Amino acid sequence: MSLVQKPAPEFTAEAVLANGETANVSLSQFKGKSYVVLFFYPFDFTFVCPTEILAFSNHIEEFKKRNVEVIGASIDSAHVHRAWRNTKTDDGGIGAIGYTLLADVNKDIARSYGVLLEGGMALRGTFIIDKEGIVRQETINDLPLGRSVEETLRLVDALQYTEVNGEVCPAGWNKGAKGFKADPKGIAGYLKENATKL
Repeated sequence: MSLVQKPAPEFTAEAVLANGETANVSLSQFKGKSYVVLFFYPFDFTFVCPTEILAFSNHIEEFKKRNVEVIGASIDSAHVHRAWRNTKTDDGGIGAIGYTLLADVNKDIARSYGVLLEGGMALRGTFIIDKEGIVRQETINDLPLGRSVEETLRLVDALQYTEVNGEVCPAGWNKGAKGFKADPKGIAGYLKENATKL
């Protein structure tokens, strides 16, 4: 069952923050303040996972400009997260990334978001949560399929555009492009100009 349009499942868990310190983090602490991109990955010290984690970190300033808190989560402990952060990228580590990693040791968070496999690891789930705590987008990839951070940013832009302008975003929409009103006149006008460009 999709979580889209539903309240994001609440959580409180130990986490390693961007500054390297350990603290408990709750989803509710961001409600009314910022958007949240919550993403799950299988394990620390693996193969596709560091490429995704570094991609999110390399784009962290773009998320901050959009008032988005990025949170990664796996079933590893905070101790393992710290060890991975303390390992250089040349040695397969992630270094000092710029956002929080949750320690979902009991697997409760992955389970509540519907990404926990029977074997005990999480699929590559990504959830965009608005400032009211509602899930507005979710994507779940199988284990060998790395996600696109640029696509996550595009979807955040689309969500924020719709909230500000009251318009919908067509296929392939990117920041700076036009949307249209969700009515017969709006779609007809859009298709008149763009049908062959889709």
